Parts: sequence; structure tokens; C-alpha cells
Amino acid sequence: MENKKTCLYEQHMALGAFMSPFAGFEMPIHYTSIVEEHNAVRNACGVFDVSHMGEVFIKGKDAERYVNHIFTNDVKGAPDGQVFYGMMLHENGGTVDDLLVYRMKEGEYFLVFNAANIDKDVAWMEQHLDGYDVTFDHCSDRYGQLAVQGPEAEQVVEEVLKLEVKDLKFYTAKYITVDGEELVVSRTGYTGEDGFEIYGSHAYIQKAWDLLIESKKALPCGLGCRDTLRFEVGLPLYGDELADDITPVMAGLSMFCKLDKEEFIGKEAVAKQKEEGPKTRIVGLELKDKAVPRHGYAVLKDGQKIGEVTTGYNSISTGKSVAMAHIDAQYGKLGTEVEVQIRKKTFPAVVVKKRFYDKHYKKD
Repeated sequence: MENKKTCLYEQHMALGAFMSPFAGFEMPIHYTSIVEEHNAVRNACGVFDVSHMGEVFIKGKDAERYVNHIFTNDVKGAPDGQVFYGMMLHENGGTVDDLLVYRMKEGEYFLVFNAANIDKDVAWMEQHLDGYDVTFDHCSDRYGQLAVQGPEAEQVVEEVLKLEVKDLKFYTAKYITVDGEELVVSRTGYTGEDGFEIYGSHAYIQKAWDLLIESKKALPCGLGCRDTLRFEVGLPLYGDELADDITPVMAGLSMFCKLDKEEFIGKEAVAKQKEEGPKTRIVGLELKDKAVPRHGYAVLKDGQKIGEVTTGYNSISTGKSVAMAHIDAQYGKLGTEVEVQIRKKTFPAVVVKKRFYDKHYKKD
């Protein structure tokens, strides 16, 4: 089956991007180099095409009740514009997906989820619609999305795109009308830096991308550095640090599962696992060598396999060889010494916090 193309495919080709299949789409991995693009986001401003992401609008009188049923975080009584991070879970606590929920206004929620899971997520959400008076609008194909990220992002979005975003606090969103079109604009930032997400028609996203690139104030960035940036600040990627068989408790994300709310799918399983403690968990590792750990490499303790690397890099911002790994929980204590097998050699490593680099989000 041929991979899909985002509305910015022609722009990527014109810029000479290195393209590769990702989540069923042809996506740019880098334009110049991953290191240059990574550093642009850490120090100035970069723009990403994230039009491959999935989006659904839930509207109607039962919208809040429905979203709270399928989502681990608690949206009840939230103010307009509030954004929430959380998960959708199977009954056994395994993760269907992690996602953002935007409460745009009363009875109107915008859900944004991972491109690789669009079909699975939509089918799962539709399975749980019975008994709720809502309209379910799967709008992934209508929306393009830009992520403008970095310490200069606010200035760039205001000056180049003429969008008023200064008033957006961290993890909030609003509608902005441009030429009769209603955009959704939020301030979250999957890179660990300040940043904005702009959702609009394909025509608007193409125009906005061109303005940003022509301004030379935002460097085009591919998915290569999107991964290195999110990894350094300890943010999970579905399929690596969360999965159908990796629960939020294992991933160290149970704070986004609000066990004090009435109910959500998977609540009982999460509560039980939290009480008993998970058998495995996601941890950070720092190698005492410059060898680079990669996804799937074995983690050992005294020569016995105890898990494997989920994501690993020589961190661009710190210069250290670090990884996230899914290992037996008994070895998950900070300071525990383990080894990582890289091809035929093993390298000593130590369990550390998953945040290898400090986040620099917008402070109110």
C-alpha cells in the first residue's frame, strides 16, 4: 500500500528533505542535519510538519461525560481552552494511545493523537459511543498541522504569521479566525521548549509554512530531531515507552490517571497495578561510555537479560550516551548498575532519571 502524503509534501521535496516512511506517511526526517535542526529548536526556532497526526472533534451535550469515560485525565469542569495530556486504555490497563484533549468550549472537545494509531484509535473511540449524545467528527484528513517550537517561537508566530498567541498560557488553546477560517492554536511543546501547534485547512498550512520558511526565522525541522528533542526531556513515544502492553504505571505516567474521578476505561487495572507495583517499568539509563544504545538492544544484570532499550541516543544537548529502557521493576531503582549489550560487547550503565535535559516551557 502506498504511503500517504501530507499537504506539505511538495514543499519538503522542494527543500531537498530526506524523506522516509513513518506511520503510513512519507515524512521528512531531516533537511540539513538532525544536529543542526535539534540545536535550532533548543536555541532559536524550528517548524515541523505534523499534519500526519490524528484529530477528532467530540461535540454535544454528553461530550464531557464521554471524554471522561475514554480518557484517564479528568476534564470535568475545566475552563475553556484548557489542554490535558493523558491516555486511552484497554480494560487491562494497557495503553491504546496517549493523546491531548483540548476543551475548546462547553460541549466541544478536540482530541489529538498519534499518526500510527489513527485507524485503531478511531475504531476504539467509536466502539464506546453507545449511550452518549455526541457527534463524532473524525477530521484528520481535513486538518494540516504545524508545530513552531523553540525559545523564539512566540515572537516568530506573532511577527511572521500575525497570530496573537502571547496570551496563551502553557497547555492552553483557542480558536483564531484568519480570512474566515477558524484555526485551532495551542501552546504545548513536545520538544521540551516553548512552542505552538497550529491546526488549519491544507491551504492555510501550506501558506503558513511558506511564510515561515521565507522569513528564515524558523528552520524547517524533520522527525529525526523531533525524536531527539522529546527523548532528552523524558517524553514518551507510543510504540516505544507506551504500548498495548505497557501501562501508564509501568511508564511512570500514572499521575495522568485520575483515580479519584468516578470512572474511566481501565481504571480498576491501573489502581490495582499502582497498589501492587508493576512487574516492569520504563527507566532512564546513562552509559559510562560513548557507545550509542539503540531501540531493542538488551539490558543485562550480571549477564542475565532484564529488559531492552526503547529509545537511545548520544544526547545532542548533553553529549552523554543515554537511553530509556523497559526493564524488570526490581532493577529500576536510581543508581542501579546494569549493562547494555551493543552488538557483541556489553557496556556498563546506571539507572538515572528519564529527564536527561531540563524542559524550558513557557512560565506564567
